[in-house]
Amino acid sequence: MEKIEDVLSCREIHREKLHYILKNEANHISLQDIMKASFFLINDARYVQESYRKEYIKAYTHAFITRIKEVKEHKTHDNECLNLQEIQNAIAILMEQEKQTLDGEGFDPAFFKIYKVISVYTTFILGEPVHPVGTPFPGGLKVQYNGENYLCPVKERQKDNPGAVCGFCVAEQDPETI
Repeated sequence: MEKIEDVLSCREIHREKLHYILKNEANHISLQDIMKASFFLINDARYVQESYRKEYIKAYTHAFITRIKEVKEHKTHDNECLNLQEIQNAIAILMEQEKQTLDGEGFDPAFFKIYKVISVYTTFILGEPVHPVGTPFPGGLKVQYNGENYLCPVKERQKDNPGAVCGFCVAEQDPETI
């Protein structure tokens, strides 16, 4: 298994093997891909409220560059067998999003290459939400960690969005923002 989609046909997956696959995918992401993805984020931010646009661009660009580097450098010493069904469901969501991207809908292909790796990495290798703690959302809302759970201010509103990864993200809906 060398690609994320190869996990769809396996019978079990361990954390080290999944991380190996993600590293392999990350090693195929070029500086040009990162630049294109950053441009996509900046261009896409024109639809974001002006009051938090700079913070949005900074948070997302930094998270992208930092996380893809982290995927490449992270050492996994945990060979726990992961929940294959959860991972396969997540990959199926991402493959459908990738199909839409290649059809010219949704994300930029360079952005999506990174998005796909980071989404699986943060969720199944780190056990963290796709959006890092502190990621801003409209209205001054942010992803938080309360010492036990990751709390997202928009999960309930986005969990059925076919263009989002909320359906498999580990964050819970922040009860104060329902």
